[in-house]
Amino acid sequence: MESLARLSGKQAHVVCIAYPAQSHIKSLLKLAKLLHIKGVFVTFVNTEFNHKRLLKSGALEPLDNLPGFRFDTIPDGLPPSDNNSNQDLLALTESLLNKNMLPPFQNLVEKLNAGVPPVTSILSDAFMPFPTDAAHSLGIPIFSIWTVSAYGLMGFFQVQNLIEKGFAPMKDESYLTNGDLDTIIDWIPGMKDIRLKDLPTFLRTTDPNDLMLKYTKEAMANAGESTGHVIHTFDDLEQEVVNAISSMFPNVYTIGPQQLLLNQLESDHEDFKGIGYNLWGEEKTCLQWLDSKEAGSVVYVNFGSLAALSPEKLVEFGWGLANSNQNFLWVIKPHFIVDESKTTLGLEFMECIKGRGYISSWCPQEQVLNHKSVGGFLTHGGWNSMIESLSAGVPMLCLPFFGDQQTNCKYICTEWECGMEVDNNVRRDDVEKLVRVLMEGVEGKNLKKKATEWKQMAEKACGPDGSSSRNLSKLVHLLTS
Repeated sequence: MESLARLSGKQAHVVCIAYPAQSHIKSLLKLAKLLHIKGVFVTFVNTEFNHKRLLKSGALEPLDNLPGFRFDTIPDGLPPSDNNSNQDLLALTESLLNKNMLPPFQNLVEKLNAGVPPVTSILSDAFMPFPTDAAHSLGIPIFSIWTVSAYGLMGFFQVQNLIEKGFAPMKDESYLTNGDLDTIIDWIPGMKDIRLKDLPTFLRTTDPNDLMLKYTKEAMANAGESTGHVIHTFDDLEQEVVNAISSMFPNVYTIGPQQLLLNQLESDHEDFKGIGYNLWGEEKTCLQWLDSKEAGSVVYVNFGSLAALSPEKLVEFGWGLANSNQNFLWVIKPHFIVDESKTTLGLEFMECIKGRGYISSWCPQEQVLNHKSVGGFLTHGGWNSMIESLSAGVPMLCLPFFGDQQTNCKYICTEWECGMEVDNNVRRDDVEKLVRVLMEGVEGKNLKKKATEWKQMAEKACGPDGSSSRNLSKLVHLLTS
């Protein structure tokens, strides 16, 4: 069956550019794969730094056999850094705000536009402030992908309103502890009874010139320039807030969970099988360890690509997991501990967890979550992790760190009823108790039941006539018309 893109008479050529971080690259690359399967010519642009990391991790090995799908790079304007770890987030943000990447990106698109097929549109991570300028100067339409939940996105949209209403920046540090963060915000469309503490953490500053606050405002101000918006979610999960966003912007498409859509479409595209998403090399031996465990008996622990724990919290988490007497697979990536020289978990800990604890530096997360032995997920609440867990029907414990993770955690626990929150003031006894409840308790069984229901709804959305499948076809039609 011919694709929509080819039936239109000319092949669309979409230049995709991702925000330079693990979860953002993964989400946009999955969407790019979906578009290519539908007949769209794709050029995927990473920073030189992240492209080297993807090559080093083995994620981009078979690059020669992909007609109509190619990778390109631009410099990020930062000095060289360790390619085993993340770049400094504030330095990266400053470089993006200063639009250091705009000239090389614009030159790249001009060069691609002179080729065959010419560039027909740019698909940008919406948290990148400069591709809009390039699109305008070249007269090319721009589309946005939001790699956050619809609730998270609506929270980001409110930053300017919250500043104008006096909620941010905070007057002084006491506002973080005096109960002010429990203030109910009752005027956000599609988000009932949300608390200030559930909204993006960049609001929790006393500095009106705070870099992350400024960056968020600029990214949101650009949103109205896009011809269309893709949100990585599905309608049944966030219908009310999706309706609210759809009333604010044209052509809003919920397309997710992306992996479930790829599962439907990717079987005829073996050339894609070898393209991965991870900036760190995957330790697949953890899958063999999982094979040795009983169904539903393992807690998977991963706090994502950016979060870091203090040595004290690492020890509390470790002993909480050990004392729970549950099996666990814990990802401790390089530079995960704030000051790695200060502590290790120690020989006593390693002896205590022998046979039931496995520590990995990085792993194939979706394979892990879909493994029969995994019964719970202790997560930072990043959106990719959450939607992957929902897709696998795995209930969660959430310890949010920053950004939209607080919003995601709130809805997982109260609206979607398939998770519980871990207090930020981490104590081993609390971790032990929550892990036991999740894996053995009545409440844990109820969370599992709800997670399974969400998995079934996600699969329906990604079926041949599901809402996400229809929205993907609508997006391709718009990109090719």
